Amino acid sequence: MIGKLLGNRYEILEQLGGGGMAIVYKARDNFLNRLVTVKILRAEYVSDSDFVRRFRREAQAVARLSHPNIVNIHDVGQENDTQYLVMEYVDGDNLKNYIKHNQNLDLPTIVNIVMQICDALQHAHDNGIVHRDVKPQNILIAHNQRVKLTDFGIAFEAATGTISNTETVLGSVHYISPEQANGDTPGAQSDIYSLGVVLYEMLTGQLPFKGDGAVAVALKHIQEQPPLPSEIKPDIPKYLERVVIKAMEKDPARRYQTAKQFKQDLQQLDYTADLNDDFATQVLPGSAIAKAKESVPREGVNGKPPPAKAKPKADTRKIVLIASLLILSLLSGVLFAFYKYINVPEITVPNVLGYTEQEARDALTKVGLEAQVKEVKNEAEKGTVISQDPEPDAKAKQGRVVTLTVSLGPEMAKLPDVMGLPISEVRLALQNLDFEYTEEEVFSDKYEAGLVVDQDPGPGEYPKGTKVALEVSKGAEPKVHPMPTLVGLPLSQAEQKVAELNLILDEPTLTQASDEYMQGYVISQKPEPGAEITEGEGVSVVVSEGPGPAKRSAGITVEIDDDDKEHQLRINVSDARGEQDVYVKKHAPGEVVYENIEFYGRATIRVYIDNELRQQKVL
Repeated sequence: MIGKLLGNRYEILEQLGGGGMAIVYKARDNFLNRLVTVKILRAEYVSDSDFVRRFRREAQAVARLSHPNIVNIHDVGQENDTQYLVMEYVDGDNLKNYIKHNQNLDLPTIVNIVMQICDALQHAHDNGIVHRDVKPQNILIAHNQRVKLTDFGIAFEAATGTISNTETVLGSVHYISPEQANGDTPGAQSDIYSLGVVLYEMLTGQLPFKGDGAVAVALKHIQEQPPLPSEIKPDIPKYLERVVIKAMEKDPARRYQTAKQFKQDLQQLDYTADLNDDFATQVLPGSAIAKAKESVPREGVNGKPPPAKAKPKADTRKIVLIASLLILSLLSGVLFAFYKYINVPEITVPNVLGYTEQEARDALTKVGLEAQVKEVKNEAEKGTVISQDPEPDAKAKQGRVVTLTVSLGPEMAKLPDVMGLPISEVRLALQNLDFEYTEEEVFSDKYEAGLVVDQDPGPGEYPKGTKVALEVSKGAEPKVHPMPTLVGLPLSQAEQKVAELNLILDEPTLTQASDEYMQGYVISQKPEPGAEITEGEGVSVVVSEGPGPAKRSAGITVEIDDDDKEHQLRINVSDARGEQDVYVKKHAPGEVVYENIEFYGRATIRVYIDNELRQQKVL
């Protein structure tokens, strides 16, 4: 396959990997001069309609999605027996290999990876797509730390209802949700469970369930609870452990209901909190103190009683008295401070969401609270508070630290000028730059059909995910004409009139016997004469197949003016053939001319001398 050219465009460069259904290659798009990923269905499955359907479902599913954390589909095709998908190329590795090559990942990196996949799943679920196979092998880590979810090969639309029995347990068994393992229809919470397993694996370095064979592992997902992450690695924060446990609840109703909720809890994680301090303040029981006292020796040297203490002198008693007063004073101060500590008044935490960091600090300080800030990438304006803990209107002691999550602002990208470019190229360019877009077709005298007429916003730097409104030309606006009269014309003349107005004559042309119209002449038409018709619309006619009206004749006598001048004689006939001059000739003055005029059906004969009407007969 290396070196093969698919679709006369995609040159296969090297194999990147493969799964049970398809092989994945790195390729070059020679048309756009860029690297792409090409997934090719294995040869043994090309004749299996079920595998082909699932293979193409991936393209159909991802084509509905446009998100920076989901691998884009560029093209789908078939060449002979080769079924292939062309996807965005991600310069990096999958998460499974990333974990192997980066032992002991730090918490911020782990949480950042999972939050990006939460964003991808939320977008998919919002568009009715359930992935059903979330696992490290389907999560790509680019060299710029961008995380991409891929392989929607067994995804399905949440609105389609029950899936077939042959597909009920699809998915990688070590990451499968209990409902999938049980053969039930998976929902968004199934993807959340699988992502919880991925988080468990990154935190502990091992999978939650192992067994002899796929069935044994699947049963454990249904029946057993995994070891707590802190049992494997005691330094895992308790708060993060609770997030993992909630994501991996057996009952879907007790899990996070959306990937967005999953991400929000991860955003609350305080990496600096010491949640496992074994030396925190403890209450020692009185019995322990008593035993410690008893352990002090009461006997002197060699078991003899210690010598009696000498009576203190007067100055010694004074020093003891002063020391006692100082100790009492200190104890009083400590007791007073302790009283003040346990009797700190409660206050209502103000709502500082949407404030700038400084505004939020000022508002909290004003009511006796302190602020601690952590920053995250977010679509909100840079420097804006996007969440707080405790939440607004909660009760807290004075001096309590309120954790503020502040936006670092969205990632930016440069939007190019796409006016005048083909819409097919513009779609790919915007997808690669992580912009969303809408399209509206408009008439344009300046741009050909299929070219971009206008864009909003214009070229410049904008947050990734910004929606760009595109106007696409559908060509010049067609003109409107009054429908000409075609009845009574030969078909050739009718075709000429239709073509002159950029109309289309319907085919095949209908024919009908007629005694009134000559063979090959138009009997009727649609639209009717005088009706408005737009360029490009169709016109239908019925043509006479004969025999037509009978041939007739009439004698015409004309006396030329006798004025010493030569004159032109013209005889015009309007009959079933249309209107035509049947006689045009110059004559001497005073000459008498006789002509036998032939016509078909009813006719009007007009005689002109020097274009002046002299006779008219209706026959």
